[in-house]
Amino acid sequence: MRAWILRTPAPMEEQPLTLVDVPTPEPGPHEVRIKVSVCGICRTDLHIAEGDLPAGKNDLVLGHEIVGVVDALGEHVGGVSEGERVGVTWLGRTCGQCRHCAAGRENYCADFQATGRDVDGGFAEYAVAHETAVFSLGRIALPQAELTPFLCAGVAGYCAYRLMDAAQGTTIGLYGFGPTAYYVLRVARHFGHGVFVSSRSARKLGWALHHGADWTGTAKDEMPGPLDAAIVFPPAGELVEQALEHIKPGGALVLAPVAMSEIQIADYSRHFWGRDIRTLYNVNRRDAEAFLALAARLDLGLPTEVVPFGELQKAMMRLKRGQIAPAHVAVGVRESEMARAAR
Repeated sequence: MRAWILRTPAPMEEQPLTLVDVPTPEPGPHEVRIKVSVCGICRTDLHIAEGDLPAGKNDLVLGHEIVGVVDALGEHVGGVSEGERVGVTWLGRTCGQCRHCAAGRENYCADFQATGRDVDGGFAEYAVAHETAVFSLGRIALPQAELTPFLCAGVAGYCAYRLMDAAQGTTIGLYGFGPTAYYVLRVARHFGHGVFVSSRSARKLGWALHHGADWTGTAKDEMPGPLDAAIVFPPAGELVEQALEHIKPGGALVLAPVAMSEIQIADYSRHFWGRDIRTLYNVNRRDAEAFLALAARLDLGLPTEVVPFGELQKAMMRLKRGQIAPAHVAVGVRESEMARAAR
């Protein structure tokens, strides 16, 4: 099969990925082989390729927004059928035995392995995944390309939404507005929340208003009222105290980035005391299943550009330069998927 391999991380300008022919993987016990149709390209892939985030293995296949069809089953696999349309998220595999796994909090498992970081991902014609990392997509009536961001931005956004633990009908704040915040906005509106959105981008603020935000503005603008909870998406530590200042006592601030610049809280008593800070740490199966069930009922499609498989590295360079015009980009692995799919 054809696969893009990362051997040595380097800036994208140096083309660190190599397109090669490798043996088609065989699924082991409790594993599923997926014939990849399309795989989303995420900034995390970019960070791993360039070495900002360490790869967990040598000769790595990146890609953790996999959509395809079950092609073969290993021994002892249950609940997944050949020919079924499925997806794979950042959740690759966990030990399944520790106290976190037993409590449905496998995202905290010390042996958490991420798809496209620790185990090979979807920038290949076939991918093998543990059965616990495979999610059915058959009930979602959208083009396959538009399903790819569900498996990262959508699931991560829903995990962050759940971490806020905000009662239905309360008001939440979103700092930064990209695909992940878009999914939080849509879910929050579905559950009756008021939503205030803060961003530096006028275009993104217009996008947020179009999809139901009650107020939009920059971090310097005065919000029309206090927040019950909030999420910060950019890796900007200076936003933390700004967000806390707007949250009522008893509320929570969720930090969604994998890394963040220095956080300083100058006024503990006025801005932090009585509030919680929580971090989004990987994703878990429970929240992935809940989000995908919601996605089957709501129209959550995002404009998605699909690029041919051979142009993956060029697309990642465009992503780095901020030249992706639609909300998301994915690489088509099958000929039938190598077309632009935008809504």
